[in-house]
Amino acid sequence: METTGCGTAIVTPFKTDGSIDESALRALVSWQIDSGIDFIVACGSTGEAATLDEAEWLHTVRIVIDAASGRVPVWAGCTHNSTSALLRLASMLRQVHGVDAILSANPYYNKPTQEGQYLHFLALAKTVDPIPVCLYNVPGRTGVNLEPQTVVRLADAASNIEAIKEASGKLPQISELVHSLPRTFRVFSGDDNLALASIGAGAQGLISVVSNEIPREMARMIGAALHDDWDEARDLERVYGRLFEANFWESNPGPVKTVLNLMGRTTDVLRLPLVPPAKATRARLERLAGELGLLKFAPVSGDMRMF
Repeated sequence: METTGCGTAIVTPFKTDGSIDESALRALVSWQIDSGIDFIVACGSTGEAATLDEAEWLHTVRIVIDAASGRVPVWAGCTHNSTSALLRLASMLRQVHGVDAILSANPYYNKPTQEGQYLHFLALAKTVDPIPVCLYNVPGRTGVNLEPQTVVRLADAASNIEAIKEASGKLPQISELVHSLPRTFRVFSGDDNLALASIGAGAQGLISVVSNEIPREMARMIGAALHDDWDEARDLERVYGRLFEANFWESNPGPVKTVLNLMGRTTDVLRLPLVPPAKATRARLERLAGELGLLKFAPVSGDMRMF
């Protein structure tokens, strides 16, 4: 896997009736690419993949691939807590032309052991080979941690397991991954607020939430860090660090969709059990977005394309 830099875990825009807004998604993909983002992840946690049915999930992946038109790599999220169901979904993805990699999170709810996770991800890798697999360790959502030793075993056992999105929030774990795995194995931060620290420890980039709102700035920040221009990287983090935190004032992707809505780029519609942020949170987000100059992109009142 040659991909490095900043990838966007892109939102899935919905119309007011809850259906997927294809035109808004295509516009978001084009804006991301025009802004210099390095790759796009469709149907991850931020893309509300958990509430998409199978047909919608595949359709969303295809939309993103088509909109990207080969300009940047497109990764597809593919996660399930049943290994047999995961393999069935993965087999469907194999039929989609243009999937550059598959991102798969720990099995949620079941709380499998390290051996269970090892066998789960190994089965996925064998099913989709030679498509590259990026493991996604996100214990805050899944209830289990993927230990570095298990990642090393997986990298040794399957040549197409080539990367990990590490969202444990533990910098020592990221350091251990970097030091234990081959140099060709890609470690990506899964947390915007730990991206620079992770790159300092040896990570090769970030899979970002906040780049949904500020793709150009995040691509610059990560690119600067990877090229050892730490002054520029830290300056950008200093300006936008508050937005990193604001995106998690309530459950992701509620806040990021609210900011995109304030920018005039999509609705703030979420699918239950997620709901838009409370009025007080929305007011705080609007105030912050205004202070950061993001609202200059919004159309004039009463002229929003979405409504």
